[in-house]
Formats: sequence, structure tokens, C-alpha cells
Amino acid sequence: MKSAVRTIAAATLQEALRSRLLWLLAAVALGAVGVAGFLQAVVPAEGHATNTALLAALLRLAAAGIVAIFAVTAIVREYADKQVEMLLALPYPRAAWLLGRLAGCALLALLPAGVAGVLVAGTAPPAQAALWTVSLLGELWIVAAFAVFCTLTLQHALPSLCATAGFYVLARSVTALQLAGHGATPDAGQRVIGAGTDAIAFVLPRLDAFARSEWLLYGTGTAADLGFVAGQSAIYVTLLAGAALFDLYRKEF
Repeated sequence: MKSAVRTIAAATLQEALRSRLLWLLAAVALGAVGVAGFLQAVVPAEGHATNTALLAALLRLAAAGIVAIFAVTAIVREYADKQVEMLLALPYPRAAWLLGRLAGCALLALLPAGVAGVLVAGTAPPAQAALWTVSLLGELWIVAAFAVFCTLTLQHALPSLCATAGFYVLARSVTALQLAGHGATPDAGQRVIGAGTDAIAFVLPRLDAFARSEWLLYGTGTAADLGFVAGQSAIYVTLLAGAALFDLYRKEF
């Protein structure tokens, strides 16, 4: 099974590289640097801070989009070409195919995370840039695991991408939703809204605590932040992989 997982993971990474992923990463990096540099020139008073924060935000969003789109389209393509049925017919458990796909997406995430880390390293202290890069990698692993789970369940690209985008936006803004839900007016409706936002926050990962721009700007990242990111990544990747595995085993091909 280990050899099958390694083979599928390597094939997944090769598929990504053959689809001109490196050119896309180069274009995204140049675009992000160009936009951030333009805003630095437009707002010279806070030029460096604006440049760093915007560059980090653009790279984070682009990296999540690249990983999610590839994870979804690769599995949809396998379904369309009947490659899933062929792979599952081999004398390996279904978990080998799924774990191989997840491992391949995890390896793929190293590329955009590495590019983003190199670009922000020139604008922030090395330790904070390293912390930001590692936490971005954990964020990409969670996004990839959710994209794989959605694609196995929905089996179509558009609804899977929409669900993944909704998950990412909601997980990124869940703390703000909680603050808005617990408003200053303590009426019954506000309590219901607050309870609902608390329930959503309990289920979703705290992606707003990943790859924070303030780490790069003010050097506030600590080992506790790294521990929180590592714990959240391990928990949610494991949960999403387990949910995807359950869905895969219940399917009849």
C-alpha cells in the first residue's frame, strides 16, 4: 500500500507540473509584486506596511486558489476518463488511491507556499517569514483536503469549487462573524444569531489565525501560534481525509 500511495502522489505532482503550474506561479508572483509595488508608490506614507500586507494577502489567496482548482479538476478529470474505476480495480485498498491523491496535493502545496515565502522573506524578519510560510502551508493542506472531499462527494467541478471557495471565505471570516453575532443588543434574536455563529466557529478551522500579515509587519508571531496552526492542520486534515474515505468506501463503481 505504501508503494501505491507514493506512486499516486508522484503521479499527481507530475500532472500538476505538466499543466504548466510553474509558469502560473511565476505569473502570480510577478502580478502580486507589481500590484503591491504600485500601491506602495500610491501610498508612500505607509508604503512598506501596505506593500507587505497586500503582497501577503494576494499570495495567500492565489496559493489557496491554485491548490483548490488543481485538486478539484484533477479528480473530476479522473472521473471523466474512468481512471478512478481502473485504479480502484487494482489489488490495493481504496484508501491507497485517496491517500496518494492527498499526499500529491500536499506536495503540490509546497510550491506556492515556497514561492510566497521567498517573496515575503525580503519584507519581514526571517523568523516571522518562516512562521508565515509554514502556517500558509498548513492552510493549503486544509483547503486541499476539503477540495478533495467535496469533489468525491459532488463529482462536478463547478459545485466543488464553489463549495471550497465558500468554505475558505467562511473559515477566514468566522471570527468576524462571531463578533458581529454577539452584538451590543442582548435581545432574543441577537442571542440566536450569536449561538449560530458560535456553532459555525466550532465546526470550522480558524484560518484567520493562519499566515497573519501582522506577523510580517510587527513581528508578533510566537511558538504558540505555530503550535496552534500545527494542531488545527492535523485535526482538520485528518477529519476531512476520514470523511472523504468514508464517502469513497460507500460508493459503488
